[in-house]
Amino acid sequence: MSSYTPIDPQRITIRTELRPGDLGYIIHRHGILYGGEYGYGIAFETYVGLGLHEFYAAYDPDKDRVWIAEQDATVVGFLLLMHRGKDTAQLRYFYLEPGYRGLGLGKRLMDLYMDFLVRRGYRASYLWTTHELHAAAALYTRYGFRLTEEKASTAFGKPLREQRYDLQLPPADLADADEPGNDPALPRQGA
Repeated sequence: MSSYTPIDPQRITIRTELRPGDLGYIIHRHGILYGGEYGYGIAFETYVGLGLHEFYAAYDPDKDRVWIAEQDATVVGFLLLMHRGKDTAQLRYFYLEPGYRGLGLGKRLMDLYMDFLVRRGYRASYLWTTHELHAAAALYTRYGFRLTEEKASTAFGKPLREQRYDLQLPPADLADADEPGNDPALPRQGA
């Protein structure tokens, strides 16, 4: 007998620490979801596994972050920020379980991603996706990411177009200019 847990956005929590089983579960869910929804093959699941190994091998808690969304200890969403050089981060492995889409959880995870990106002083971020993930691309562009590259690929077991989206953040002194009283053209008090 299976136990059904009704979807309740009020009971969704988001944690930022990895626990044993998380990486394997994320690989598994990517394989199941993207295989079922888009026909991606085992090569895609392997790609996710290699990328998560790369992330964990280079993990630095000051530069890297995971956001694991759960309801009643069941993972329902995931997003990862991986440092790439001094001031660039990569957004990777963003997924939501089908029943949790359209509830604002994707926006919540993106807000957390963007907040960490800015607080850690990153100047740029990028991600790779495919042309089939329309809802994801729409979410990324709402946050300022722009399509910068597209290439034909069969890497995931079928013909598709891989797409790169990039985000450039303004220098910190210009970002502060948006706050009231912070005009970079005027001398700062005490300067």
